[in-house]
This record gives sequence, structure tokens and C-alpha cells, in this order.
Amino acid sequence: MSTNRLTEPSDSPRNLLSLACRLLLGGQILYIVVTQFHAGGDANDHHHIFATYAENAIWGAVHLGQFAGMAMLLVGLVALAFALDQEDGPSRWLGRVGAAVAVAALALYGALQAVDGVALKQAVNAWASAPEAEKAARFASAEAIRWLEWGMRSYQDFAMGLALLLFAASVARTAWISRPVGWLMGLCGLAYLAQGWIAGTQGFTPAQSVAIVLSWVLGLAWMIWLAVAARR
Repeated sequence: MSTNRLTEPSDSPRNLLSLACRLLLGGQILYIVVTQFHAGGDANDHHHIFATYAENAIWGAVHLGQFAGMAMLLVGLVALAFALDQEDGPSRWLGRVGAAVAVAALALYGALQAVDGVALKQAVNAWASAPEAEKAARFASAEAIRWLEWGMRSYQDFAMGLALLLFAASVARTAWISRPVGWLMGLCGLAYLAQGWIAGTQGFTPAQSVAIVLSWVLGLAWMIWLAVAARR
């Protein structure tokens, strides 16, 4: 019996790995590009940032684009689970559980974008156009939705981080993928967990922005490395 089968995937997993890489990279790049058009400012200064949001004409389109990018990325993780499904033992099951958590992360992200991209926008529009006597109540409503967004974002990041840690453990046990790819995936997962903790305890602070950029850099690094492995 040839030992090559222990270290090299068959054509089918290799094709699935290539598909996964295209989805992962495409989704991550789309998400990063679209996010550059998101209205900026101190996100925890609610009076100022709500006024900025109310004036933003492309709010809905940006959030829809972010959802499309995140959906591509998470579907790419599910495709990666199928590519890893030829493995025996813990690697296979880690990938399967990771795929299930990725699906949960996508559901949470859809709910997050509904809160942020639709509900919050309507609330800040209502506050901005309300008569002076109603402004305090309208602002309180918008702020409550903002805090709901903190909670949704926190747990979506936790789910994303957990999914990446599970995939990292699976990839690290896979002979035909370089082990450092798994290490980078694990670090990326930790960056998402940090985002989740910061969002849930402090909101959208500069520290969370650092964690977001770090997750992007680490994400692009492991995705590109995985794509190189898929072409060998």
C-alpha cells in the first residue's frame, strides 16, 4: 500500500479545498473593501455618531455588502470542512463541529446586520427628524438598539472565533496542509474572541478596531497560505 495516500488528498478533496479558498479569500476581501465605505467616527460617542449615521445615504447597501462578504467567508469554512472530511479521527470531527459553529456564526451575523443595518438606521433617522420634545425618547430608543447591537456583535465574534479555533485544530492535524496554517487560523480565532469580549464589555472602542484589523491581517495570511497549499 502506498504511503502517499496518507499525506496527499485525492482529487475531490483538493477541488473542494480550491473552492473553499476562493470563497474564503473572496469573502474576506469583499468584506474588507465594503467596510471602507462604512460611516466613520467615534462609535461610542452616540450623539455624534448617530447624527453621522442619519446623514449616511449608503448605509443599507454597505451592510448588505458586508453580509454578502461574511456569508461567502463562512460558506468557505463549510467547504473547507468537506475538504477535510477525508481525514480520520479527531481532525474530521473537529472540522464538522467547526462547520456547525460557522453556520451558527452566519445566522448571528444575519441578525446583527438586521439590527445594525435596518433597525438602528431607522431609529437614528427618527431621532434626527423628531421635534425637540421627542428627541430624548428617540435617542434613548436608538441607544437601546445600539446596545443590542453590542450584544449581537459580541456573540457573533465569539462564534466566529470558536469556529476558527476548531478548524485550526483540524488543519493542524492534517498531514497535507502545512501546520503553520493551523497556527495562523488559531491566532485569527483568538483575535475574534478578543473582539467579542471588547464589544460585549466596552462597545466599539479603538481596542476593538485594533482587534478587527489584526483579524483581517491574520485571516488574509492563512487564507493565502491555504490557497498556495491547494495549488500544489
